[in-house]
Amino acid sequence: MVLPASAASSNQTWQRVHIGSGGGYDFPLYANHDLQQPLPLVREVILVQHGVQRNGDDYFAEAMTLLQAAGRNNEEVLIIAPNFPAKADLAKGFTDLPLWSSAGWSGGDYAVSGSAYELSSMRVYDDLLTMLTQKKQFPALKKITVAGHSGGGQLVQRYAVLNQVDETVRQHGIALSYIVANPSSFLYFTAERPSEHGFVNYDTSLCPAYDQYRYGMQAMVAYAHQISGAAAFERYRQRKVTYLAGTADNDPQHRVLDKSCGAEAEGATRLARARNYWQYEQHLAGARSLEQHQRYEVIDVGHNQSKMFGSQCGSQLLFGVPRADGAACRMISSDNNTNQQASTDRPAQTNTTGTMSNPAATPP
Repeated sequence: MVLPASAASSNQTWQRVHIGSGGGYDFPLYANHDLQQPLPLVREVILVQHGVQRNGDDYFAEAMTLLQAAGRNNEEVLIIAPNFPAKADLAKGFTDLPLWSSAGWSGGDYAVSGSAYELSSMRVYDDLLTMLTQKKQFPALKKITVAGHSGGGQLVQRYAVLNQVDETVRQHGIALSYIVANPSSFLYFTAERPSEHGFVNYDTSLCPAYDQYRYGMQAMVAYAHQISGAAAFERYRQRKVTYLAGTADNDPQHRVLDKSCGAEAEGATRLARARNYWQYEQHLAGARSLEQHQRYEVIDVGHNQSKMFGSQCGSQLLFGVPRADGAACRMISSDNNTNQQASTDRPAQTNTTGTMSNPAATPP
């Protein structure tokens, strides 16, 4: 069920939707259509997830700009920007709604207050996707894309790994894909981390909790339902995931870069962490297929969601139309050199023997 939108006449005004099983709960989001009504013309849904500023309005406005630039029919495309509010956001009118800690939502944490008890941010996505599969409201829907940048990219990557609704959505005849852009960190499936010797267990004397969630599979978030790393990767590699990394997102001191030791074990910068993770997937997959996973580098773009999603590949992935004036992209194939190297800006780390090592490689 969807409750009346909050002053829904304005595209910049959030809507209050009622989702979830049982009594359900209210949740705020921005959308270009009134979700109180059936939407028989909508064939495609694009969910764009905000970052650490929890500014769903900005992400929504930018997505609408890109939709218009792509020349897509507004009646056939539904843009949704979920907004996970914290106490600092109450001034926006997010009253009587679940509230998360300022960054906890990006890892799937429970809401810290509000009417919904033990509500994971990932369960919100489950409930949104379940809403979208309702044929009565969306009879023509054929495609859903879930895209996140920065903190939103962290949530989307972990959600793509951990959710249990992906296959159900696809059984409804709806193609479901995920776009992960410039996250500060990735979820690893084993205790291994990148080194110049390949992937080895990280030195716990440097970071005792490096393999705990949100970086690894230990002390997992409750939403994960105690899945093992091996089972999670086997399921994940069969889901449609595309990674985007800006080649200029390479500042090890970026103001919102995760600098915890768990994140540093993955690399020194977002670009390094992305390249290392791509190589890590190849390492885990071995002879198994990773054809559902694509990788692109967006040339000369830093930590900027507008330029990432507005790049040639970003626009193609989101809207099916490459943007002629967007930043150029480089597709990283599974067998080229980028997947066989680690970035030079990864900090020194220890391998399993405790010997310090500095990765040596030449970025493309």
